[in-house]
Amino acid sequence: MAGRKIAVVGLGGIGGVAAACLSLSPENDVTVCARRQIDTLTFDHHEDSSRIRLKTLTEPDMAEPVDWAILCTKAQDVASAAPWLEKLCTSKTTIAVLQNGIAHEERVGPYAKGATVLPAIVYYNGERLAPDHVRLRHISGHDLLVPAGPQAGAFAALFDGTPIDVGISAEFITYQWRKLLVNVIANPITALTRQRLGVFQRSDIQDLSLGILREAVVVGWAEGAQLRDNEAESILETFLGYPAEAGTSMYFDCLAARPLEIEALNGAVVAAARRHDIPTPLNGAMLTLLKAVSDANATERG
Repeated sequence: MAGRKIAVVGLGGIGGVAAACLSLSPENDVTVCARRQIDTLTFDHHEDSSRIRLKTLTEPDMAEPVDWAILCTKAQDVASAAPWLEKLCTSKTTIAVLQNGIAHEERVGPYAKGATVLPAIVYYNGERLAPDHVRLRHISGHDLLVPAGPQAGAFAALFDGTPIDVGISAEFITYQWRKLLVNVIANPITALTRQRLGVFQRSDIQDLSLGILREAVVVGWAEGAQLRDNEAESILETFLGYPAEAGTSMYFDCLAARPLEIEALNGAVVAAARRHDIPTPLNGAMLTLLKAVSDANATERG
């Protein structure tokens, strides 16, 4: 009998991969909280494809308290996940937040019902190929990273024996900002150009990316992140090694005319910059353009 009751909230690319991998451990009793009933999930990893049985709930009233809630919605959808958290969480629950951006605790805390909030950085590429079909690509290093603390080891243990590698770091804020630096170029540029990561092979896109990154690095320093003097250049160099055919969450959301989580990415940089009176015109431009796209998407979807 599985000993760890886990609910995965959100079955997009990130949540689908998390649910698939967690289901591979016999120690986990996994429930998926989603908009539609999905009984079997196709999971692609490397050259292998497997079919994984899911226990899916489509209404929050059907949910019961769990040990772990894995929150995989987009950052802007936390409020819409509140009815799920209301049923899933007690003071003994830990909510692992697998979302882009920073300030996870502040974003999720108001809906946590006294549960512990554990922020996690997602490095893996999870692509939703169909409502019941996801693909996992490893990027580099750990697939997930959480801050050192009482819940870190227990969270890592959830993925023991699965394709997901979980790292633990006492310098989490620095790694959070490094991941944010990747996202403030990857997501906006792929979304605005409607192209996958191969677009970054263009020299003009690389120049624009460096400008966006250098602004964000200054803000990260002000926020306490221990970023290097050549952080922008290093991020871009690493980024150019990513698979050209990989997409980003915002790219896929743009193609599907869904609202975009721009406020949690370049919006987070701009908001922090305002606190420190730091100019960020390029990040501000990305924020403005993507907000316009996001608003148009929301209008189109009704």
